[in-house]
Amino acid sequence: MTRRAGFACLLGAPNVGKSTLLNHVVGASISIVTHKAQTTRARTRGIVQRGDTQIVLVDTPGLFDPRRDLDRAMVADAWRGAADADAIILIIAAERGVGSANRQALDKIATFGRPLAVAINKIDLVDRSRLLRIADTLRELAPIDAIFMISARRGDGVEDVVTWVAGAMPPGHWLYPDDMLGDLSMRDIAAELTREKLMLSVHDEIPYQLTVETERWTNLGHGKVRIDQIVYVSRDSHRRMIVGAGGTGIKRIGVAARQAIASILDLDVQLFIRVKTRPKWLSERQRYEAMRLDMKDAARLR
Repeated sequence: MTRRAGFACLLGAPNVGKSTLLNHVVGASISIVTHKAQTTRARTRGIVQRGDTQIVLVDTPGLFDPRRDLDRAMVADAWRGAADADAIILIIAAERGVGSANRQALDKIATFGRPLAVAINKIDLVDRSRLLRIADTLRELAPIDAIFMISARRGDGVEDVVTWVAGAMPPGHWLYPDDMLGDLSMRDIAAELTREKLMLSVHDEIPYQLTVETERWTNLGHGKVRIDQIVYVSRDSHRRMIVGAGGTGIKRIGVAARQAIASILDLDVQLFIRVKTRPKWLSERQRYEAMRLDMKDAARLR
């Protein structure tokens, strides 16, 4: 039996369903999902086996027009994931259609010379005639190997995408143990889950001005852990809004985060969160490294 293994990159604009698709295929919440744009900040890998093939699905930050250094580093990370991949899946939201951003993305993807599929997601939101028009437009724009119509949230058509990806993987030894679901450490997963709850709980402006880091992870024995985290924000006003009157806001967020961490990691969790104002965290190399981003990308794309 010849084994196959490789990387398949999920590309697309913000909020088209890349993280939802990854989580559905892997069967676990590997990548956080919110209704807010630019939730995914760096590449997240989910690992799945199909027969003798191991697929490393790479969720990437959304492709958008960057305005800040963090934006630039995120977009550069997405394109690096595409350049390094063995196959690329461009995900398009059906209700948005193709649009100029996807046209530009297809032009750039063509330069990589990788097998390419397009997944038209959220098909339950538009009628079939529009879906067919989108598919026809895509075929005219670029040499696409396959077009799929899916609902990542419901799972419709998703296995067809996985089957195509498996066939596009090159022969080779598996890259990860077969019991791994992703490449994030438990510390990173805990930080991401807390950031997810923060993004769902606070004002629209704040999520892009905060980051979460796990400072300490203490094993207490018998499946119990103490997790100490710090939330960095850019402004004192943001800190006050997160903490809330009498600490009610951060207490509510902490309860939701603790429950999510305990459920996903199957641990008895004690979670302690501090919120700290750090006006220049968005220009600190250490913060970028904690987010698994390269600060040099921001400078190159200015």
